[in-house]
Amino acid sequence: MKLGKLDPFIFAIVLAVLVAYYFPAWGSRQSEVPLEKLASLGVSLIFFFYGLKLSPEKVKSGLKNWRLHVLVQSSVFLLFPLIVLLFHPLVYHGLNKQVWLAFLFMAALPSTVSSSVVMVSIAKGNVPAAIFNASISGLIGIVLTPLWMGLFLEQNTGDFNLADVYLKLLTEILLPVLIGLGLHRFFHVYVQKYGAYLSLFDKSVILLIIYISFVHSFEDKVFESVDIPDLLLIYAAVLVLFFLVYFLIGFAARKLGFDTEDKITAQFCGTKKSLVHGTVFSKILFPASMPLGILLLPLMLFHASQIFIIGILASRLASRKTKDG
Repeated sequence: MKLGKLDPFIFAIVLAVLVAYYFPAWGSRQSEVPLEKLASLGVSLIFFFYGLKLSPEKVKSGLKNWRLHVLVQSSVFLLFPLIVLLFHPLVYHGLNKQVWLAFLFMAALPSTVSSSVVMVSIAKGNVPAAIFNASISGLIGIVLTPLWMGLFLEQNTGDFNLADVYLKLLTEILLPVLIGLGLHRFFHVYVQKYGAYLSLFDKSVILLIIYISFVHSFEDKVFESVDIPDLLLIYAAVLVLFFLVYFLIGFAARKLGFDTEDKITAQFCGTKKSLVHGTVFSKILFPASMPLGILLLPLMLFHASQIFIIGILASRLASRKTKDG
């Protein structure tokens, strides 16, 4: 079995965290460099280009396979959060509460677009359905992710206001998406032509947000309470959550009588969580008093794990498909 190379973006994330630790000056709250404003502008541009990529015709045609779509979106926005909610009675104040909120945040996020489609394509799954689900998931997440987090952030922080959150989401995310969608027919050719550059831009903005978030977390010394055993426990929980959802989706797909292609798409798209949306939403959803470094930690571990594990699974499924003809 031949495995693909590990995504260089994972190494870039690790590098961004190291740079935040050793060179925090630019991202510091006292810095005169307007990195926060640049990050906010970058976020709006990411979703503007996201809207340009969305094809209204493909969205309409994708509605036909509705059972697959319901399974994927239910897994992404219901199954994940409900599993994390089972552990809420075990959570107390302090670090445990923050880590649990970080897991709920990760669980409430939409699926990721690019890696879902790429991995489904490698495994020879239902690519059109993957494109539809990955694309529509981001739009659903604009509504559902804040609702999930609002249930608990309002209880734990005094400065969380769901109306303010939706106003920010409307102006910084949804409005750019709608503008991009409206301009799709004029500029989608250029988006396809320069897709590699746009992907590089997306990742650069994400790395900038990660850098700023971890600079602030290091300044506030939030990681001093996280030792190696805690980190290993968090990572173990990330892996358990991933495999639990993966096998539950597979079980549901078999019960629904899905063919192999639809089952692959359901499992690959239904287990993904978007680092792009996570870093972007974290800037909007969480009050300034909350440690974004801790809140992004499970998501970054999950992101690296999902790419590695799904990459292996996609390679195995592709080789099996070839042998079976």
